[in-house]
Amino acid sequence: MGIVQPIATRRSATGILTGKLAVWWLIGSEIVIFGGLLASYIMMRLLHGDWANEAEHTNVVIGATNTFVLLTSSLFVVLSHYWAEKGDRDKAFKYMWLTILGGALFLCFKSYEWTHEIAQGYTISKSLFWSFYYVAAGIHGLHIIGGVVIMAFISFDLKKGKNMHRAELIGLYWHFVDIVWIFLFPLLYIAK
Repeated sequence: MGIVQPIATRRSATGILTGKLAVWWLIGSEIVIFGGLLASYIMMRLLHGDWANEAEHTNVVIGATNTFVLLTSSLFVVLSHYWAEKGDRDKAFKYMWLTILGGALFLCFKSYEWTHEIAQGYTISKSLFWSFYYVAAGIHGLHIIGGVVIMAFISFDLKKGKNMHRAELIGLYWHFVDIVWIFLFPLLYIAK
């Protein structure tokens, strides 16, 4: 008798596997959250010309570095999924941990950046720009933390050859987190 998949991964009335459908529903709800936040930011930015002065104090080099780190980590999660599909547990595990490393590097750079900005007096209460900056980047950071923790759990199943389909599911989530950063980076760092 072969390996029996849990009913949640094989049952589907929509033609989409239940786990994948759940991730897409999660991403849809997250789009509403980030979409509202970004729309509010853009409207406030258009109404307050002084925000450009505040945005000049963000660290574009760290923001660009974090963009590179996240995009590279997206490549690694794709490779993890690829090797999981091929049944290569070791490579799937390795690339999942390279993705986790990318998330951890992002958080380290962000911690350094925030420590430096706060030391210079750019705190969440300094202005409306900094409030949006810390809230948007903070919510994004929490999503990075959540993704890294989930990937760590998934990686050990990959190493055992169990639930290999989860590499794709966490990959979908991770790509969403990257896409959000692709919007945040120019809005918070470049548009001055």
